[in-house]
Amino acid sequence: MSQLYSKATLGLLTLQNHLVMSPMTRNRAIGNIPNELMAEYYAQRASAGLIITEGTSPSPNGLGYPRIPGIFSSEQVAGWKLVTDAVHAKGAKIFLQFMHCGRIGHPLNLPAGARVLGPSAVAASGDIYTDAEGMKPYVTPEEMTDSDIKVSIEEFAQAGRNAIEAGFDGIELHGANGYLLEQFIRPNSNQRTDHYGGTIENRSRFVLEVVDAVTQAIGKEKVGIRLSPYGIFNDMPLYPAMEADYTYLASTLNATGLLYIHLVDHSSMGTPEVPESIKATFRNEFHGKLILSGGYDAAHAESDLEAGKCDLIAIGRPFLANPDIVARWKTGAALNQPDMDSFYIPGPKGYTDYPALK
Repeated sequence: MSQLYSKATLGLLTLQNHLVMSPMTRNRAIGNIPNELMAEYYAQRASAGLIITEGTSPSPNGLGYPRIPGIFSSEQVAGWKLVTDAVHAKGAKIFLQFMHCGRIGHPLNLPAGARVLGPSAVAASGDIYTDAEGMKPYVTPEEMTDSDIKVSIEEFAQAGRNAIEAGFDGIELHGANGYLLEQFIRPNSNQRTDHYGGTIENRSRFVLEVVDAVTQAIGKEKVGIRLSPYGIFNDMPLYPAMEADYTYLASTLNATGLLYIHLVDHSSMGTPEVPESIKATFRNEFHGKLILSGGYDAAHAESDLEAGKCDLIAIGRPFLANPDIVARWKTGAALNQPDMDSFYIPGPKGYTDYPALK
């Protein structure tokens, strides 16, 4: 019997299968508020066992990109309630991903009074899109003070409470892909000399304090984290101590009792290979659930589940273009190809108009 399509257990939840919809930024939240179009999009994909939403900011400061949603206002909570109701009606469970962009942002993308913050005053190389003026170079973030750090940790905790109020089954902390949590972990973006910088024990302190605050707010059985060892996205270069640092994270996160770790592997899209050894390290060191993602097809997903390499398999772009990917994989039907030109534009084109099987 196929493990992929059988029921799965995730903490206190029963999932309708072992397939997870990966978090994918889609930039449809006009005014940073989730809406009915987003509810339709997620409901179309609710044949997944678990849906992890697009990155959603716990703070006005974290809204680095245009039209990404937040979870810090009552309007945003109400907007997300449309989404969770629609998804639950179709049988899936849904977690909200918390993505504070940190230095990966621009003042033109932030609301009035918000600030571009980072662990250190080190700008990322490259450019970012703004609706107001097109492509702009990344700005140098303000180095977070102890007070900024305390405020940010409480924002994550309050976002957790807001997510539960909005009807989510849990939350995922985005500690991957060069955003704020990973900016603290990595030595190129964190050049602090205080107790949040230097050694990996210090560089992981902020992440662990956020984990502690959110799990205290909503319960550790409702909190996962996404990590990207060997990821280079958003100016996060490889460095010699990478494997040792992420091995340390695997064991320290295990001690927190977190529900799951979700590992990113973008090597299928041309980034560096994520060694099998680091995936095995997380499997051995972390005793919660392990989600693997990156370039999976049905056969590869089935084989990794059967080999016990992970507990759940997450897929992104195939789900984006195939709202009924579960049915297509089960029957061997042809897949729609994703239209990259419409990934990040407002409106339904390339969002809710991908055809399902007849």
